Amino acid sequence: MIHLDGILLAAGESRRMGYPKPLLKIDGVSFIERIATSMLAAVPRLVIVLGAHADRIRPAIPRDDRIAVVENPNYSNGQLSSLKVGLAAVDPGAGGALVHLGDHPLVRVESFRRLLEAYRGWSQPIVIARCDGRRGHPLAFSRALFPELLDAPEHEGARYVVNRDPARVLYVDLDDPGINLDLDTPADLQRAGLPPPPASR
Repeated sequence: MIHLDGILLAAGESRRMGYPKPLLKIDGVSFIERIATSMLAAVPRLVIVLGAHADRIRPAIPRDDRIAVVENPNYSNGQLSSLKVGLAAVDPGAGGALVHLGDHPLVRVESFRRLLEAYRGWSQPIVIARCDGRRGHPLAFSRALFPELLDAPEHEGARYVVNRDPARVLYVDLDDPGINLDLDTPADLQRAGLPPPPASR
């Protein structure tokens, strides 16, 4: 059976939050620990990409032999630059990558599993989670598209590859609002009923 590695992007500067988003907590558990645990319930191996605040975030990552931590020295170039670093660290035997973001902590384990099931059951090389008609994260890319992603303009992001040919994209509709819950600011946390960042207390 085809297996995919997970890639968790946690390299951003968190400027609008004013605090490293991977270190924010839900019920005493950091975003990064929560997401890593959820993803590892669906994939055999997880690549976590750090950048800004790497020294602060690294101790919060669960100690697990299935986790590989890599750093993107060019994190200021945007999310795609971190994805490229993550793709380079994917196991050579993996058929692709399940990609998620460090500021989407409420996606359910079942959603990661459903996305992987859809990827294995259909022929499209891109599979994207969708809720209430809005696409979000996670998403999966076949290894066949890694060269396109690596060559894509960093200012365009992964959507440059996603939007190139709609026929090769499969959307998986899930009843999981966490797919679209993008937490960028203290106000976003408040709307989601989550605690404010420590600096806002």
